[in-house]
Amino acid sequence: MSFDLPAEWSIKDPAGATPQGGGVFVEVRNPAGKSMATLRTNMVTGAECITKQPYGMLDSEPLPALKQSGSTPRFSFESRQDNTATDPAKMTVLAYGITSSPEPTGPTACPIFHFFTWPPSGAMFGGVYNPFDTTPGNAPNVDTPEAYMGTPEYKNIRSMITSLRPAS
Repeated sequence: MSFDLPAEWSIKDPAGATPQGGGVFVEVRNPAGKSMATLRTNMVTGAECITKQPYGMLDSEPLPALKQSGSTPRFSFESRQDNTATDPAKMTVLAYGITSSPEPTGPTACPIFHFFTWPPSGAMFGGVYNPFDTTPGNAPNVDTPEAYMGTPEYKNIRSMITSLRPAS
């Protein structure tokens, strides 16, 4: 697989070696060293939906270059609301990535599942947006996912992830 990387960003192999079972595991970082996304291949996919939560779909795009066995994965930027959380930083989970899961319908959805079908088993390419993160490299005063979608960082992330394609 290959993808287009923003010129100022870098790739790091966080495992330092090939992951158990083979495949690829890399982390994409911005110039400040902040993790923007990870790519893993040869993942076991499949999840059981035990509880559903209120959700928001902020952005979604089909990725026909990754179509496998009649299933077309899509890029999504979505949220899940945990109404049992008391810490405001944990009430809403926001994540972006590629998924083979169908787009949710209705007012609730299963937990975010950013895995997609890719031989021999599955893969993941995505990351998490934390509006409470104040580490160096974060844009100041970006406190809503809608505002974040207008930043150069999000545009670079989206462009990079949606550029994923077979290397041949």
